[in-house]
Amino acid sequence: MRLVLLVALTMTAFAANSLLNRAALASGGIDAVSFGTLRLLSGAVTSGLGYALWYALLPRIPGSVAAVAQLTVPVIAMAGGMVFLGEALTARFSLAALLVLGGVAVSVIPWPPRRAA
Repeated sequence: MRLVLLVALTMTAFAANSLLNRAALASGGIDAVSFGTLRLLSGAVTSGLGYALWYALLPRIPGSVAAVAQLTVPVIAMAGGMVFLGEALTARFSLAALLVLGGVAVSVIPWPPRRAA
């Protein structure tokens, strides 16, 4: 369970960069230099944190799980936009998130092996 939480935290750190930039643009009153500085700093901090966590976790998880876990980043970023920026929850997002997370679950949850007939 601890490993799952650490992977989720890592994917959230990657998504945070997108959220910070969208928040800056949503205010509408930011100049190009400030936006560039924010983008650079938020990218360095959130990506740095994300990569540090990711490479610390990578030796502990199978490659197949690592590959599929990264597919959750867009879903986390969109959900964060809804929570922190007040973006609307749409049927399209709900269906897409269900498909992505369902696919990730099917890929990482161990299924019982089939018995030989």
